[in-house]
Amino acid sequence: MTIDNQWSDIQEWIGKSHQLLIKKLARNDCGWADGSEHGHQNGVYIPRAIRESDFFPKLKNINQNKPHIFESQFKTLWPATGEIKPSNLKHYSNKGTEMHFTGVPKNEFAGLTPASLIIGGVLRKPIDDTHHWFMIVDSASEEVELLEAMFDLEAEFHYGLFDPADALKIQKDETDQLIDELSVALKTGSLAAFIAAVSKMPAPELLAVEAQRAFLKQNQLVDLNPYEIPNPGDAIMKISRDIEYSLYKRAERRYRAAEVIRIITGGGADIVSSVVRGFPDLDATFLSASQHRKSRAGRSFEQHIARLLRDGRIAFEEQAVTGGRRPDFVLPSLVVLKAKKRTFEEALVLSAKTTLRERWKQVAMEKFNCALFLATVDDRVSAAAIDDMNTNGIHLVVPESLKKSKETCYNGKINVITFREFFDEEIFLKRPSFRHI
Repeated sequence: MTIDNQWSDIQEWIGKSHQLLIKKLARNDCGWADGSEHGHQNGVYIPRAIRESDFFPKLKNINQNKPHIFESQFKTLWPATGEIKPSNLKHYSNKGTEMHFTGVPKNEFAGLTPASLIIGGVLRKPIDDTHHWFMIVDSASEEVELLEAMFDLEAEFHYGLFDPADALKIQKDETDQLIDELSVALKTGSLAAFIAAVSKMPAPELLAVEAQRAFLKQNQLVDLNPYEIPNPGDAIMKISRDIEYSLYKRAERRYRAAEVIRIITGGGADIVSSVVRGFPDLDATFLSASQHRKSRAGRSFEQHIARLLRDGRIAFEEQAVTGGRRPDFVLPSLVVLKAKKRTFEEALVLSAKTTLRERWKQVAMEKFNCALFLATVDDRVSAAAIDDMNTNGIHLVVPESLKKSKETCYNGKINVITFREFFDEEIFLKRPSFRHI
């Protein structure tokens, strides 16, 4: 199934539903389909809050000899394969609070990237006596980003129930406000002034500062000193993936809408001719939007890490050129890094990438006779990739919540540490001379 078709299918089935479930899949929710150690599970665990809601059919004890088992049978529709499956729900009340959802198509759960999603809905009108539908959305696909934007899913999201009618209320309010502003500008002849006011997207540096300021205010902090914040990695993830992205989306919506209006109105009174003649400019605008969105996150992530280092009074240099390479951060300085008689521990290189995919291999080429760390807030890195990084001498630095999450592959990997461990052990204990006390 193509990306375009899957997104249109998701939208179609959301539109047929009066209640939605979105859950980020833990590794044991899908590892069984790949023949892993979770092979006995053959399904998805449903959290207590969802089990106790009215999304799924009610559970009953149907075997008096086993009063601790509550279960229900129901049919589920899987649009990706066209199957209607006889599914099962079981809650072993003597084993925990979660419910086991089985009778699902195995192929849908096989080969998934960590932190993929299951999305399902309760149909307003049942199909062949089937009330529930489900789709699996791989986290490596663009659909996940669209769902995150549509339902405002934050970095710490794990699961939730949504009403399709209410899910976009905040976005709708902002959109209506923008429509009103543009309409007034058109009627009053002030469109040119409006376009000029939003003619440039805020620089990544400015967005980063604004997001940091918002986080500090929300948490009543004076700075981003990693030795004063309990979980500095979670703080950076919150700032970059939630607060800053929200600021960016609002600015982007205004900027791109004004661009489109300018292109269309620039062709004269005939709207059809304006759209046709302006199509190359419209196409370029939307392509630019996609490319800018992807590149923005990486640049600002570096700004947030630099702020942690500065506020922690840690010596570093950014983008220092050495031998044709430009590592994101050199600690404590380029002079020390290039010193011929220094020890392995007297310098380190820290790279930063919000998402890894295959780009971590660029970092592997940076050999400087010192420890090599790669900071990320990506929860979609596979176990195989982590092991490959270990072979190449790369230590991953991840947010504290991601290291222990059941949805990622980080826990138990010897080359994965948290931001907390990076600052406490790699800097404070092993390299105290890096700090300006």
